[in-house]
Amino acid sequence: MTDFDARRRQMVKSQIAARGVRSKHVLAAMRRVPRERFVSAGQATYAYDDSPLPIGAGQTISQPYIVALMAEGLELEGGEKVLEIGTGSGYAAAVLGEIAGEVYTIERIGELAERAASILKELGYDNVHVQQGDGTKGWPEQAPFDGIVVTAGGPQVPETLKHQLATGGRLVIPVGRSKSFQELVRVRRLSADDFEMDDLGAVRFVPLVGEEGWSSEFESYRADSPFGL
Repeated sequence: MTDFDARRRQMVKSQIAARGVRSKHVLAAMRRVPRERFVSAGQATYAYDDSPLPIGAGQTISQPYIVALMAEGLELEGGEKVLEIGTGSGYAAAVLGEIAGEVYTIERIGELAERAASILKELGYDNVHVQQGDGTKGWPEQAPFDGIVVTAGGPQVPETLKHQLATGGRLVIPVGRSKSFQELVRVRRLSADDFEMDDLGAVRFVPLVGEEGWSSEFESYRADSPFGL
């Protein structure tokens, strides 16, 4: 066992399981994915700290607990088709790839999409497919999805993403009208036109930029207003 292996196991025990994440699939995936490979060489020593880290282009790799919380929110049992909006480093996509049958992930920033795709390929995640583009439009050619996870905060739940869910599918997304505050919500599709939503807690993410998100990374700095479906 390498030092990183030991630190990874300790991370899962003290940062994730201790905070209430119970999904055996998520815990096992977090024990397997080498987070140190998804950060810069100079940041590798901090890979298992209880905090986000910069990955360039003004973006971050999320705190490990948040990755686990969002993955658990999808209620995956194995073999599903999942869409991720906001590939970033590729770490969360790898975690999802350990559980789901196929993962489709979209990144707005070209340099991040290219780097994530390269690392995922090196690590053998052949079931994770990376595309550059506007994630708020989803990936209609591959819809419907059993789960959709959005790793950036939007002003509301994008209608396009809701309608790319399979019936019974779950969408996990941070929603809020402020830079400093969002609620992590889970939307479940009950039928063609019926959805229900529950609240998974307060979070803070970078802005979701796109046609059904913020028009710029600065627009989201405006005052709070109610979110909703």
